[in-house]
Formats: sequence, structure tokens, C-alpha cells
Amino acid sequence: MNNALPAAAARKRVLIIKPGYGETLDPDNSGMVSLGDILRTTVILHLFPPQDYHVTWVVDQKGVALLKGNPFIDRLLVINPFTPHLLLSEWFDIVVNFEREPGICAVSDRIPAWRRYGFRLDAQTHTAVCYDHADEALSFTTDAEAKRRKAKSWSEILYEMLGHRYAGQSYVLGYQPRSAISHDVGLNHLIGHKFPLKRWPEPYWQALHDELATSYSVDWQQGANDIEDYIEWIAGCRLLVTNDSLGLHIALGLGKPVIALFGPTVAGEIDGPNLTRITPPLPWDCIPCVESSCSQATPCMQHIPVQMVGAAVRAQLSRQA
Repeated sequence: MNNALPAAAARKRVLIIKPGYGETLDPDNSGMVSLGDILRTTVILHLFPPQDYHVTWVVDQKGVALLKGNPFIDRLLVINPFTPHLLLSEWFDIVVNFEREPGICAVSDRIPAWRRYGFRLDAQTHTAVCYDHADEALSFTTDAEAKRRKAKSWSEILYEMLGHRYAGQSYVLGYQPRSAISHDVGLNHLIGHKFPLKRWPEPYWQALHDELATSYSVDWQQGANDIEDYIEWIAGCRLLVTNDSLGLHIALGLGKPVIALFGPTVAGEIDGPNLTRITPPLPWDCIPCVESSCSQATPCMQHIPVQMVGAAVRAQLSRQA
């Protein structure tokens, strides 16, 4: 008699709670879905290879297009009022909760599981606290100075939260684009409403376009209202110039060369083999401020010269030739 379990049943069950309502390493409680935060969390999926793990990911409807078809995810669970009841009726070997919202933490704590990572609820203060390995990550959400000065990338910190060492693993996109390269440079100039200070001024973008268009084919950001169209547009770029935004993470996930412009946000949070980071050439102690408003007469992003960005583009494209 063969008592071996079917392969699917033998795999360990993992639950990842990351609908995107709060950024894992930011003191954000706006409730706005951060698609970039969802995408860069996919770096942890390399810890759960499909042959050994059955992964369920809880996500907001707005993030489905980023995760649908992901080879590491067996089940996408779109969060709704009934989701907690469903999860409380199941069991998992591992629960990973990257949301600090108290209600989500409370549900996560009660889901039957052998091992838990990320954030949990303090029953006395009704605030998020952490499981083993997540103390440093939690400190970044309460101490702006610690977040500004940290020397680790976002991916490295996520791996440490799960008790592992990061070794350069990439994001894992679900949607696989079909577009071939159609232009040399893509200008990813738009930014979300959540953090407008991250945007390089529009006149600078236009000046960069005019400078580069004499030598390269240059295209403006497409797909603003559809994530799949957006991914297809980025796939068609040889190189992307971008603010610190979702497009940056998509491009890195696709292995594209990227010129990324940082000012109020922490450039060192992002890493990648083809990433060039540009920050304002200023001696200001407030950079990066990680704030949503600026105390200076002119925000730091206005001090990134067009010529500096153009030179970085030309240098990167020459290396890719």
C-alpha cells in the first residue's frame, strides 16, 4: 500500500498578507494602496519555491494585475469583508504579515499556523508590534531618523524579517509582457498623489526629452490607467528614466537599465544590477527628509540638473550598446 502524500499535499502552506494598505517600512496610515510596495514584496517569494510551498497571497483588488500569473503564488485571495472568516477556517505552516493595521494584525494573529513573521498586535496597546527578526523594520516606521540613515536595502530588510540573508534576488512579476523594444528611452515622469514631492519638475522632463531626442528615440509614459499596458510600455523601453515610483520597480523586475531620481525618499532602499541612482547635488542635511512637505524655499528635486540626468542616460546606453 502506497502511503505517500500527493506532491501538492506535501508542500508547506504559506500565507502572505500584503494587500498594500500600508508601506512595510514607512509610518504610513493613509489606507491608499501602494502598488510599488506590493511589487517589491515579491522578492521574498524566492524563499518559497513552488516545489516545496503552496503560497496564498492576500491582496487588494488594485494589486491583482501585478501578482496574477506569478509562478510562486498558488492562490490570490482578494481581500473583502469575508476574507477574515475564510482565513480563520484554514491552517498554514507559515503566516507572513507585512501590514501594521491593527485589525489586520488581530486577524493574522488568530489564523492557525505553526510559524509567524512580520507584525502582530499588542493586546494591551492595540498597536502593531513585531515577531522575531522584525524589530529593526518596525523601528523605521516610528523613527524617521533611523529610516533616513539606514544602510540596508528594502529587500535586505524584508529577508531579515524572515530570518534569512538577502543575496540579490529580484522581484517576481506575475504579468509577463509581450512587447519588443520599440524605443531607446522611456520617460516615466508621472507620480501618484500620495507623495508628490518625489516628482522631478515637468519642465525638466521636457528639457531632458528635447536633449535626448536628437540622438535617441524617446517616449513618454504610457498605460497610466491600466497596469498591464503600463508594463508593456516599460517592456518596450531600452532604458527607463523615472521618479521613485511603481515604474521603477516594474523596470527592475523586468531587468531593465534604470536611471532613478531620488530626493525626499531614501535612494539606498532600492537596489538592482542595472540601477543608476541620482540624488540632488546639495549639502543639505535634510536629504532624504522622508516627509510629504518641504521646509526649503525650493524642493530638492528641483536641484537635480537636466544635464546630469542626460549624461547618465548616455553613459548607460553606451554600456548597453
